[in-house]
Amino acid sequence: MKTKITALLAVLFISITATAQIDRSVQPKPGPAPSITLEVPGEFELKNGLKVLVVENHKLPRVSYSLTIDNKPIVEGDKAGVSSMLGALLGNGTTSISKDQFNEEIDFLGARLSFGSSNAYASSLSKYSERILELMADAAINPLFSEEEFQKEKDKMIENIKSSDKSVDAIAGRVGTALSYGKKHPYGEFVTEETINNITLDNVRAFYQKYFNPNNAYLVVVGDVDFKTVEKQVKKYFKNWEKGIDFTTNLINPSPNVPSTQINFVDMPNAVQSNISLTNNVDLKMNDEDYHAVLIANKILGGGFNSYLNMNLREEHGYTYGARSSVGTSRYGASRFTAGAAVRNMVTDSAVVQTLKEIKRIKTEPVTAQELKNAKSKYVGDFVLALESPQTIARYALNIKLNNLPKDFYKTYLEKINAVTAEDVNRVANKYFKPENARIVIVGKGSDVISNLEKTGLPIKYFDTYANPVEKPVFSKPIPEGVTAQSVIDNYIKAIGGKSNLDAVKTVLMSGDVKIDGVPIPLTAEVKYMIASNKESVEINAEGMGTIMKQKWNGTTGYAEQQGMKRPLTEDQIAEKKAEPGLFAETKFDMNNVQLESIVDINGKDHYKVKVIIGEDNVYRFYDVETGLLTQVESSKEVQGQEIKSVVTYNNYSPVNGVQIPYGQTVVTGPQTIAMNFKAIKVNEGVTDADFE
Repeated sequence: MKTKITALLAVLFISITATAQIDRSVQPKPGPAPSITLEVPGEFELKNGLKVLVVENHKLPRVSYSLTIDNKPIVEGDKAGVSSMLGALLGNGTTSISKDQFNEEIDFLGARLSFGSSNAYASSLSKYSERILELMADAAINPLFSEEEFQKEKDKMIENIKSSDKSVDAIAGRVGTALSYGKKHPYGEFVTEETINNITLDNVRAFYQKYFNPNNAYLVVVGDVDFKTVEKQVKKYFKNWEKGIDFTTNLINPSPNVPSTQINFVDMPNAVQSNISLTNNVDLKMNDEDYHAVLIANKILGGGFNSYLNMNLREEHGYTYGARSSVGTSRYGASRFTAGAAVRNMVTDSAVVQTLKEIKRIKTEPVTAQELKNAKSKYVGDFVLALESPQTIARYALNIKLNNLPKDFYKTYLEKINAVTAEDVNRVANKYFKPENARIVIVGKGSDVISNLEKTGLPIKYFDTYANPVEKPVFSKPIPEGVTAQSVIDNYIKAIGGKSNLDAVKTVLMSGDVKIDGVPIPLTAEVKYMIASNKESVEINAEGMGTIMKQKWNGTTGYAEQQGMKRPLTEDQIAEKKAEPGLFAETKFDMNNVQLESIVDINGKDHYKVKVIIGEDNVYRFYDVETGLLTQVESSKEVQGQEIKSVVTYNNYSPVNGVQIPYGQTVVTGPQTIAMNFKAIKVNEGVTDADFE
């Protein structure tokens, strides 16, 4: 099987022309530090405990409502995911308004309304403010929990878990938090298919009753409103929200930092690049004296494009698209410092060494005056720009309450940023950036990277994708006597239906859902093949937008089209397409160009690794030893001097007209992941020559 989707990038160029004459030999003088003026919120509290903050802002005829329930973090245990399920079900209608009517009215008003397990957000034009507040209150107090919606969300969550199990970044996030905090800590536990299946609708209702109540709730109102009107409306619509039973949560301490630097490695045989994350736990609160200095130190180390890490790993060495660091804050003493990047397999060890080098640099060498100035300037600009957003104003008002901050915290924010010295940066870097007590969590293809990682001299501990310790994987096994490339290929052809059944397949039509990293809208795909003439058509459609991408190949020439922009295939692309063997490639292989290399482990199962020379490229195909089925294909190309790997994985084989075809296919190229879940596959129907023009 083969599926190739070409992602076209649209680049927007903005040119700015200055008509005034400027003397560029004279450096502009810096302007005065901006004066920060934040409205002091008006406050009142309902008898049920709901606390309301009102910030009047009459610049625009808009209003926003931010509801936050300030519960302490809790452990969900064998029902991990119940809070996410609650968040998904809230806002889908009320006991008096159906889901469709509810959503239609919000759309009609041009408003927004969304819920989480402990929060909600709504915004609208101020003339509709009362109605959107009423809808928010109704959805919060009288949620419609239906079995039908529960099952839909449950299926969706399980599907997302299955998709994330193929994502290097998702695995890195899950393992990193589990190892840092511990699996029994609220920040370290994770959702699995098993825990989702443990959840019932009654569990969701019980969770709502216990945790979604006004006892510790805050409602922040920002916009074109007046205090007295808001007070009257909130009391009207939220007065029936019953106060819940007070509960206590005993927070366990996060796992301690490791005594010395170590690599925690997770083997992902389908990884085309490694995710590296150096991390150590920190105890940093927003009201700590170190807070502003830590912000500046992190900005210099890895908080922006010109940071130490990015200039080294990206600009100097070309290892990655971007390297970053971050430092979290927590009222509960559980946050992390992290630094890392996603890098090409072959430079994983080098990226680790350079990351450690840059952290050591900020801990031992004073930052320059220019570096300090640049970091401060970026914070000043971002801070002032953020004040234009009502959500920012709401967050600042709530932060002061929740984090026990002085009332002038944000008014004096820039003063404290500008007061940070080079000595402060060095001091907090040594206090919070602790590579000597850090885990370096790496998720990548072990067979490509482990031998070089071992040369770093750092101890390596191995974990599975759910943070369980495992033995070092066996990356290659000897080939049994009698097994050859020909026998592996013959076994595959037999496993998917036999040559006679394959020869009977003239056309294939596949349609289903598509998920692309970073694209939130629902997508569908329709893929068509004409076997004998090696024709191929791929169309991606977006909900409400129609076809957004096409790729056509008629056996001789073709084109790619995105958002109406059509590009013919280049000569090199045409030559590449002609060299490809097409669908059911194994039936067309020149066995002189096929070599059985080894047996490797993929997701706990032995696979034959077969090298196929196609044109000037080496393509590696992996066949399950037990089933004979093709589960993975790896290829690579050089783009602008860098090797870009592509991995296609296949699963969920099912018979269609006597031929086993994979309904699940995932394409990973660099940082991009495209997951396809085909719902319908037709053989010898629904495809004509016109489909490839």
